[in-house]
Amino acid sequence: MTGVLARPRVQLALRLLLGAFFVYASLDKIASPAAFAKAVYLWQVSGPVPSNLVAVTLPWIELVAGLLLVLGVWRREAALVVALLLAVFVVATPCPLILAAPIALMSGMSRAARAGVVIKGGGALERLGGVRTVLLDKTGTITLGHPEFERVVPLNGIPVDETLRLAASLDRLSAHPLGEALVEGAEQRGLRLSRPESVHESFGHGIEGVVEGRHVLVGSAGWLRAHGLEPELPVDLDDGAAKVLVGVDGIPAGVVLLDDRMREDARELVPRLRAAGIRHVAVVSGDKHAVAERIGVELGVDRVYAEQTPEEKVDVVRALRANPQLRNVLMVGDGVNDAPALALADVGIAMGTIGATVSSDTADAVILVERVDRVADAVEFSRRAVDIARQSVILGIGASLVAMCFAAFGLLAPVAGAFLQEAIDVGVILNALRALRG
Repeated sequence: MTGVLARPRVQLALRLLLGAFFVYASLDKIASPAAFAKAVYLWQVSGPVPSNLVAVTLPWIELVAGLLLVLGVWRREAALVVALLLAVFVVATPCPLILAAPIALMSGMSRAARAGVVIKGGGALERLGGVRTVLLDKTGTITLGHPEFERVVPLNGIPVDETLRLAASLDRLSAHPLGEALVEGAEQRGLRLSRPESVHESFGHGIEGVVEGRHVLVGSAGWLRAHGLEPELPVDLDDGAAKVLVGVDGIPAGVVLLDDRMREDARELVPRLRAAGIRHVAVVSGDKHAVAERIGVELGVDRVYAEQTPEEKVDVVRALRANPQLRNVLMVGDGVNDAPALALADVGIAMGTIGATVSSDTADAVILVERVDRVADAVEFSRRAVDIARQSVILGIGASLVAMCFAAFGLLAPVAGAFLQEAIDVGVILNALRALRG
């Protein structure tokens, strides 16, 4: 062994190896803490590298090293074993695996952020890239979320202005967009609003309270029926408008008609989702069947789930997730009503511009602009980033395995292998950065 180490070529190789080590150590000491912190942050936000890739790569390295050891013992050439093992381990570093996936995922997140979509981590982006089903809330997601007051249809002879005034007074404390529309409609007509008392709101159902000593109910027909009222709606009532029923002192007082216009960019959403490979698109809404079906027909979705409470929206998400052909499930919503479904879905996207803090905190991604077609952008960017990450890992590990074979047969010296491995690392990094475009 001493004679082998005394050979000029072996000494030159050892000097180069030690020199590279000390240069690397010096650079490591010079590197600022901020640079190290950025590297750690890159790893954390991009998520862990899939363990199955590690499980595939490491056994190959161990197999080649074991074969070389057996070869060296059989041929009794210790110098050959040392040289070959050194060359193999130099080109067998997992840098393509460690660098490619996080950089590609971070690049995809950066590209989505430039489009106004903040994705909270590489794990969320990876799940978003595998979405097959998209569920869309209606109010505030497909529509503008700012319903406009149209008119009040009186019931049981109660004056229209009185019905609107009592309903708007109660809805002053409501967090629902329809409540805001009632308040705006009453203010536009110059009605004096009072301060409500004993207010209780059931999200997705309705609100009740006391206004000027009168018990007022505002919400869906089911909400009034749950309190013992049986509203009878006129047969000629417009089925295309959103309806809010009002009950006063145990009597159905009227129906408030509201119009919530659909976003202009929503018409392009479903075709783009289908082009991106989405199999199933559905609308999940708490509105009446006629209203939700009208929106569904305009969008061209596969199915419409109407009159859904927050609990029933969760059931819809759970049922779709149980179907292997439809997972992953993406839920898109904007309000408190959608927060449970956003949390249960494989990926939740919140329309953050409406001001729904709960849904934004619950969701895996938040759209910061007033455009629902950014959902399609997020899906497209995520799919592209995940594909590039996989491609970079496969190409990098594949190139390393080829280099290991050359090194195992003595066709690649350790120093040349080190330069080759660095070239492979640079190649996979540049390929991963392609996710910034799109």
